[in-house]
Amino acid sequence: MDGIIRKAEPRDLPAINSLLEDVLKVHHLGRPDLFKPEGKKYTDQEILDIIANPETPVFVYDKGGEVLGYAFCIFNKVTAQNLMPITTLYLDDLCVNKNARGQKIGTALFDYVKAFAKETGCYNLTLHVWECNPSAQAFYESLGMKRQYTSMEVICE
Repeated sequence: MDGIIRKAEPRDLPAINSLLEDVLKVHHLGRPDLFKPEGKKYTDQEILDIIANPETPVFVYDKGGEVLGYAFCIFNKVTAQNLMPITTLYLDDLCVNKNARGQKIGTALFDYVKAFAKETGCYNLTLHVWECNPSAQAFYESLGMKRQYTSMEVICE
């Protein structure tokens, strides 16, 4: 790997949009009842606002000026009466360009985010992974992540 991981910038918008479309396709294939076949999670302005907000850091893997992956994060401060007061870094989305997979870019992004969480005083790093995406589950488990809780559903027909 000869790329760098850096904070996302407005100039990264086209690459981020492309990666968001890839993520949607994976989710649509697994859960077409929930995910549309085309589109993206955020508007361009929402992405720019997220990038500018220190509470929602976004990191990109940049190889020679080409963005090959990203990690969207969110700081969450737990303040419930029955829970310990901790700060969690939630990894909202991690994606690597489909043509660059297998080069350990996802691992590099994850390790970077994990180190960032520790450096910023977070107690833990969390994420959600869809049951319809077993390769993502296996990837995160290979990085040492463990299930924290399970969200269940029943579809009302």
